[in-house]
Amino acid sequence: MSENPGALYAVIPAGGSGTRLWPLSRAGHPKFLHPLTGTDASLLQATVARLAPLTEPSRVLIVTGVAHAAAVARQLTDLPEENILVEPSPRDSCAAIALAAAVIARREPEAIMGAFAADHLIADSNRFLRVIEQAMAGARQGLLMTLGITPTRAETGYGYLQCGAGVGDDGVLAVEEFKEKPSYDVAESYVKSGNYLWNAGMFVWRVDAFLTELARQQPQLHAGIARIAQAWDSPSCEEVLGEVWPTLPRISVDYAVMEGAAAVGRVGTVPGDFGWNDVGDFHTLGEVLAADSAGNVVVGHDVSAQPDVLLRETENLVVVPNSGRLVAALGVRDLVIVDTPDAVLVCPRDRAQEVKSLVDELKDKGHLHYI
Repeated sequence: MSENPGALYAVIPAGGSGTRLWPLSRAGHPKFLHPLTGTDASLLQATVARLAPLTEPSRVLIVTGVAHAAAVARQLTDLPEENILVEPSPRDSCAAIALAAAVIARREPEAIMGAFAADHLIADSNRFLRVIEQAMAGARQGLLMTLGITPTRAETGYGYLQCGAGVGDDGVLAVEEFKEKPSYDVAESYVKSGNYLWNAGMFVWRVDAFLTELARQQPQLHAGIARIAQAWDSPSCEEVLGEVWPTLPRISVDYAVMEGAAAVGRVGTVPGDFGWNDVGDFHTLGEVLAADSAGNVVVGHDVSAQPDVLLRETENLVVVPNSGRLVAALGVRDLVIVDTPDAVLVCPRDRAQEVKSLVDELKDKGHLHYI
């Protein structure tokens, strides 16, 4: 990994199975590996390409699971093999991000690192890059920076950032408090106040500042990660990783570090309106991809040139043809239709969030081959 002080190390945690995008997204082939961008690029490939103006392949690290490492390497052929950090089991986002921070710190102790989700869509890449550059300015001051999104609705599934005064000249705002997933009424009051941003789950900081804060709040996790990092380039790495990793707390970076850091004035944010979408379900995917004149979206394909989809007198459908079979629909509207080789999903668009409950039921019944 080359050393270029001041340049960004981009870390992309690539985990989770995207259960609200079942049956397209599965544990063995999760949503970040799928081309859900309106182009042939997967969400992961689009994320890496978006960051290219700020860094280079030698400074891009992917943290992923054993099951996905080979597919990630196939999709990202420009990345050095050692830049794909394989976690033995999922321990949530804090362990994954901390491992990457510790590995980077071995090479460059005061490096600036950004953590970016592998499965988000960004409409305005240029504005996104400008926001990251502003966040890097805040990170140089020692703040743990988040990218904030101006809320467009009272959404209960996101965390909220309570913004305080400006810090410095780069549009950086102090974050006074992290509020995770509030009730609808509370979320509505936040949006009306104009004083809150959504937490986009993307972060920028100096690795030393982050690791110091991790040690203060999560000493056990920090100690375990430090042991792994110490052995990282040694023959005992696999053994230490296998021994220590299962003992690490399973916790998100938001709860583990960011909430507590905000409470003591160590978190900043930059508001970003760059067309952010976390592609949480098929309905939102239908809202962000190009539709035909009747509002129908065929995911991963050009509607006009797609022989395996036949739509007649339909409106506002989200169709995902992924089996090679013809999918035909007549006289229906506002539906999600997903066709895969071993499972078909049909549901109203306004209930797309509930698809996760089907996956939960399959798990309860022991039908794990469908998951």
